[in-house]
Amino acid sequence: MTDLLPGAALTARGITKSFPLDGGARVDVLRGIDLDVLPGEMVSIVGQSGSGKSTLMYCLAGLERPDAGAIAVGGERIDRASPARLARLRRDRIGFVFQSYNLIPSLTVQENVALPARLARRSRPDTAAALAAVGLSGHERKRPGALSGGQQQRVAIARVLAAEPPIVFADEPTGALDSATGADVLNLLRSYAGADRSVVLVTHDLDAAARADRTIVLRDGAIVEILLRPSALDILAATRGESVRDRGAA
Repeated sequence: MTDLLPGAALTARGITKSFPLDGGARVDVLRGIDLDVLPGEMVSIVGQSGSGKSTLMYCLAGLERPDAGAIAVGGERIDRASPARLARLRRDRIGFVFQSYNLIPSLTVQENVALPARLARRSRPDTAAALAAVGLSGHERKRPGALSGGQQQRVAIARVLAAEPPIVFADEPTGALDSATGADVLNLLRSYAGADRSVVLVTHDLDAAARADRTIVLRDGAIVEILLRPSALDILAATRGESVRDRGAA
């Protein structure tokens, strides 16, 4: 990657991705994406349904391989890493918060929170502090099925807090939550970004997207606008193909 941004938490250049259709044809989902995420930055990715935002996140996080282009996390290429190396990179450098929580039902809350750090053979994680930070002290021995959806999502965030990965990907983390609980989850993600830790948020929620330092607007698999600390109305205008400046002058 010749134009790697020095010190970037994440760099992507020329990312393309397509998927096969019946009959042998293919549909282009990503069309030459260039993107940088800086240490300490929260970046949101928005776009209408079918814009490619989730596919882009999967490629950036090493869950899908792009057809072409280059991706580096913490300066290390992931697009050409072996499966074993890619698994270690995700384990050691990347955290995930998904709409579906992805907790292991047979493990206690404490065991779920500690799992990523223990898999990475790190020193014993401070699960008590992580659970206290998300307001779940006293729930350590419960299993996920005994918790509400909002509590389960906070467990997923505590899991990130305990592991302290340099970059976290959050895919529609508030999609299954009520507005008040969703706001709490977004506050936790917002507070995680800082110093040398970054957050990439994929969402259809414009108020959630507006909490980011920058918002990347996708349309038909391409970046059409990058907004700096926009309002929800600015993001709405951009997703509709309207100029933010024109909207402000209207």
